[in-house]
Amino acid sequence: MSIRSLFGGMVRNEQPVPYVSKYRSAFAGRDGRSQSTRAQELAQYGETGTLHGVVSKLASMTSLVQWRLYRSAASGLDEDRVEVTRHAALLVWGRPNPFMPGQEYREISQQHLDLTGEAWWVLVRSRLTGGTPYEMWPVRPDRIRPVESNTDFIAGYIYRSPDGEEVPLRREDVIMIRNPSPLDIYRGMSPLPSLATDLQGEEAQSTWNANFFRNSAQPGGVIEVDRRLGDDEWEEMVARWNQQHRGVSNAGRVAVLEQAKYVQYSYTQKDMQFVETRGLTKQAILDAYGFPKFGLGDVDDVNRATAHASLAMMAQTLTVPRLERLKAAANFEFLPQFGAAAKGLEFDYEPPVPPDQEMDNLTLTAKTTALEVLTRSGFDADEACDAVGLPRMKFEKPEPTIDQAPPGGGGKGDPAREPVPA
Repeated sequence: MSIRSLFGGMVRNEQPVPYVSKYRSAFAGRDGRSQSTRAQELAQYGETGTLHGVVSKLASMTSLVQWRLYRSAASGLDEDRVEVTRHAALLVWGRPNPFMPGQEYREISQQHLDLTGEAWWVLVRSRLTGGTPYEMWPVRPDRIRPVESNTDFIAGYIYRSPDGEEVPLRREDVIMIRNPSPLDIYRGMSPLPSLATDLQGEEAQSTWNANFFRNSAQPGGVIEVDRRLGDDEWEEMVARWNQQHRGVSNAGRVAVLEQAKYVQYSYTQKDMQFVETRGLTKQAILDAYGFPKFGLGDVDDVNRATAHASLAMMAQTLTVPRLERLKAAANFEFLPQFGAAAKGLEFDYEPPVPPDQEMDNLTLTAKTTALEVLTRSGFDADEACDAVGLPRMKFEKPEPTIDQAPPGGGGKGDPAREPVPA
């Protein structure tokens, strides 16, 4: 007898320990990342070239995969499933809302996941169909937060509009996908916090580089005088300097100073190791996302075999884990929203790993060789096919041709087989 039945069903499934502090800020997590920080992480997509390339490639690789809906088989085997081609859940998955096809919707979600560690879906329900979803919308992670509960873990969600209006959302109307944060059980985390220093350095280097060329590729300097200037002398020198040298049109003009000396800075791009430092930032971004250089087209030597192996590796290590996260959300949170009509159904994706034709040919050769050995040894052909992993095939012994007639006559040149003259 369970505790629930012992107490007449009055016992609730509550979380065993508190996860929420009463002193916790509503818009900041335990990892110290506020909603404004998540907005900055989203903005980095358009500010750092390498980061844009990596996240864009990951999002497109994930969103271009085809999805199908199946009815699960009693055997539990994927090959025994039956595909379902008409279902309300399939319609919403393929066209989440009137403005986004399924591919674009999942691309947006993957961008949010890789930039902030979170993707949020808000469901729109139909009153005519008993409250089943008929639309689904993506929401920026910096504009939504969970309402934590000490008894139900999550009581609901709050969406903050661009105007600052707070909109309450029911728990069942929101689906959250996340890369779990080790410091905040309610939120997700992307690789960007580990890259904060590198990205700040990247931004400073870009600004420095722009100013360097804006100044006619000349480093700055100082004006030295051998005595203290009076106020009038100082104002006169600054005015003359600005008149003669301020602006791009005056870049490179020779400075003529009275009772002063211009001293040029000695630091150049080479001295600052500008190229080397930016290369380290690029490598740091690739390392944080586990993204190979050839994924961005940075290859030294490539041929057909290595290119095929590289694509297979990216699909297996980068695309598949992201697809599995979407698949879990589709099967455990999205499909149950359709009630009894979704019982026994499951979403699955087409394998993104390209087939290895060379390996498939070697495997087939090995299986057929083993089958030949088994059948020659006297084993049943059907059982031999099952043993080596080949389908059972109908076998008919070929009749001998004229060139392959059995010994003892009847072959080519045998008088018994020659035509009788008329």
